[in-house]
Order: sequence, then structure tokens, then C-alpha cells
Amino acid sequence: MSVLVLGFDLTILNVALPTMAADIGAGTGELQWIVDSYAVVFAACMLPAGLLGDRFGRRRMLVTGLVLFLAGSLLGPFAAAPEAVIAARTVMGLGGALIMPLALSVIPTLFGDEERARAVGAVTAGMAVGLPAGPLLGGWLLDHFWWGAIFILNIPLVVLGIAAVLLLVPETRDPSAPRVDPVSTALSVLGLGGLVLGVMEGPTRGWSDPLVAGALAGSAVLLGRLVLRERRAARPMLDLELLDDRAFRGNAIVAVVATFVMAGLLFVLPAYLQAVLGNDPFGTGLRLMPLMAGLLVAARTAPLMMARLGSRVVVSAGMAVFAFAMLLGARSDVTVAYGFTAVWLAATGFGLGFALVPTTDAALGALPVSRAGRGTGLLTTLRQVGAAIGVALLGSLLNGVFTDRLDTEGVPGAAAEEARGSVVAAHAVAERLGVPGLAESAESAYVHGMDLVLLVCGIAALLTAVATAVLLPDDGKGEQSAPGEGVLGDGAGMASARSGTGQ
Repeated sequence: MSVLVLGFDLTILNVALPTMAADIGAGTGELQWIVDSYAVVFAACMLPAGLLGDRFGRRRMLVTGLVLFLAGSLLGPFAAAPEAVIAARTVMGLGGALIMPLALSVIPTLFGDEERARAVGAVTAGMAVGLPAGPLLGGWLLDHFWWGAIFILNIPLVVLGIAAVLLLVPETRDPSAPRVDPVSTALSVLGLGGLVLGVMEGPTRGWSDPLVAGALAGSAVLLGRLVLRERRAARPMLDLELLDDRAFRGNAIVAVVATFVMAGLLFVLPAYLQAVLGNDPFGTGLRLMPLMAGLLVAARTAPLMMARLGSRVVVSAGMAVFAFAMLLGARSDVTVAYGFTAVWLAATGFGLGFALVPTTDAALGALPVSRAGRGTGLLTTLRQVGAAIGVALLGSLLNGVFTDRLDTEGVPGAAAEEARGSVVAAHAVAERLGVPGLAESAESAYVHGMDLVLLVCGIAALLTAVATAVLLPDDGKGEQSAPGEGVLGDGAGMASARSGTGQ
């Protein structure tokens, strides 16, 4: 229930942006900040969120995150200006930054090796359900109510999540966790915020834009200063020693690559399904269901396969299937039927589930229970940054190909410049000027750019599959060491670790 609202929020807002632009007078820049304010705060605040859970109680901080998300959801529907919506989304991003790492950090404190993979699968499935369901519910709500209904949808889900956490999840903490260092917290929040802001704004503003260049340069300085400060600290807040563990490091890299590719895919798919194939928002969500179905099946069966074959084999196979799906999708053209798209979307979800569930489980299994919050905070931060970079770089590649291949011959200069903005804008210009050839050229250019993005994603996934098969530690066909043992551990088993975490 906690992560389901995050899955909704990643996709449901997009279908409401045109309506919000008309109702509250939001311009293009303000609409972009309505989307980006959530993503920037979400990515920037996850590192300290994990430490707060370790120190003050993971259940307490998870409930705090849900309450913040609820507060933002209550503010959003009644906003009468773009600035108020941006403020509400910022509060929701802060809540999400607490929810995501802490929803994962309670798993190794509550479950042993066999159950942990099933728990990770449940969390992955919860997020997956929200992704395609967002446009489905959002489209239906916009047809029957006003744009504020997309915020109101969160309220019952969050209330149920808070009740479930309070009733079912025992409190766990690490009394010996390092104190929250205000300077390191500020460096991490501002540094990560600048990095995410820079890579998100780069494709639209240009990489030489003062805001983009300043954000990226500032983030490099701040994050470098953070690393130096934490390496000198006796009890660092940023647990860089986690990356010395081969199992944690290897699985984190796979998770980041999978998230990078998935973010790029989710960036290109909605416009393809809506502008090229001609579906409305509800139809787009419906046509994303094969992706969700594949992911849900994989999340259900991955723990069984891990017990038989070990996580390295399952992850390698999952990334290979993921790569096959991307390369298959790269063969799309404007005449292809949706049935072909449904096949490679189902394969994508299947491969993604077999890649993410075992890597997340193995990364959590490499953590001592006392460092679960810091470890999951680091893991989820890396994944979120990977997603932002994926959207920025792959989106820039798509836009470059689209602009180069779009035929605007005979279209007036201002209209041609508008058409180069996106395939949706090109359709609007073609309809306004009565130039059907422009719409056809836009669709062809967009599909060509999408194919190139999928080709790059497929190659990245294939290289990761090979590297995983060769370099990822072998867990002995599912016989993983208990969390807390190994390079990072103190030799304590799961039961004794749980007994000392303050339950």
C-alpha cells in the first residue's frame, strides 16, 4: 500500500497536465516544474531518509513519509495557481523520499532469506500495479471529475497504508546509528538535487544553459565535498563502505542499469501509444497492461527460480530477456500492429521482474540489519538518479533524431519551430494548418527515434547480462548467507540481529 501510491504518482499526473494548463493558467515551464519538483526532492532526500529510519525508528519514519504524502495530496486539489501545485508536489516528493527506502529497509529486519525475496517481489509488484493504472484511473477521473481528483485518489490509499503500517509492522531501529549530521545532510540534498535538476533540464534547455551548467557543476562540488567529509568522519552518515561489498555493489549496479533502461522506455512509450497509435490516456494505460502483467508474473515466480538456480543465473537470464524485448521493440515502424507491441512489452516486464527482484533481494541480503536504512537509502538513491539520467540522455537522443528527421518543408517558420517541439505539437500544427504530410513525417520521425532509444537500451541490457553472468557473486543456488554475515557483517544470524534492533 505504501509504494502503490508512488507508482500511481509517477504516471497519473501526466494525463492531467493539459487540463491543468487550461484551468490554472500554467505555462510550459510551470508544468515542467509541477512534474520536476516531485522528482528532484524525491531523489535528493532519500539518503538522509534511510539514516533517519535507522536512528529514530523505521516504522515511525515510514508513517511520517506517508503523512507528508497525505498532506501534499490534501493541498493539491485546492490549489488555484501553479505555484501552489508545485508546493504540494514538493511536499509529496519529500514524503516519497521517506516511503521508498524505508518500505524496503523494514524487509531484512522482518524476513529471513526465503521470505525476503517474496517480500521484495510484493513491493515490486505494488509499484508495478501503479504505473499503468495511473493513466487508466487518471483518464477516467478526468472524464468524470476535475483535475484535482488525481490528488484525492491518493487519500484513501495513504490512509490505508498508515493504518496497515501501524497495525502490522513492528518498530525497528539501530540505537548505535550515527547521528544526523546537518552539514552532510545539506550537502547530500543540495548535491543530489542539483544533479537531478541538471540532467532533467539539460535536454530541453541545452547542456550549456547557465541553469543546467551551474546545477551540474554545483552538484559535482557539493557531492565531492560530501564524500571527502564522510570519509574523514569516525561514524559517517553516508555509508560508502557498503560499496566495498561485492554482492551489494554488483547488484546495485544491475538495479541502476535496469532502472535507467526502464525509465527511458516509460519516457518514449506514452507518446508512441497516444500520438502515433492514436489512443486516449485511458487506452494508453490499458495498452501498458502487458508490461504490468509480465512484471507481476516475474515478481511471483522469481523467488522460486532463485531458490532453484541462484540469483546470478536468474538476474542474468532476466537481463537477457530484457535485452531481447528491447531489440525486438526496436523493429517497430508506423505500420506495426499493437499485437507486436504487446508481445515485446510483456517480455519487457517479464525480464525486468527477473532482474529487479533478485538484485534488490541480494542487495538487501548483503546488508547487516543494523544498516538496513542507510543501505536501502543508498540503493534507492542510486536507482532514482539512474532513472533521471536515463530520461535525460535517452530523451535527448530521441529529441535529436526527431528534430533531424522531421520534414517541415512548406511550413511557416514559427509553426515549423513549434512542430519540432514534440510529436504531439507536430500533430497540432498539422491539424491547424491542414498539412497531413507533417503529421505523417512526425510519426515516422518519432518511431525512428524510439527505435534508436530501444536499440541503445537493448545493448545496455545485453552487456549487463553478460557482465552479471561473469562478475556477480554466486550465491550457491539460493543458499544465501544471512544478512549481516560476510564482508559487512558481524557474524550474527537473522534471529539474533532482529532481537537487537528494538522490536
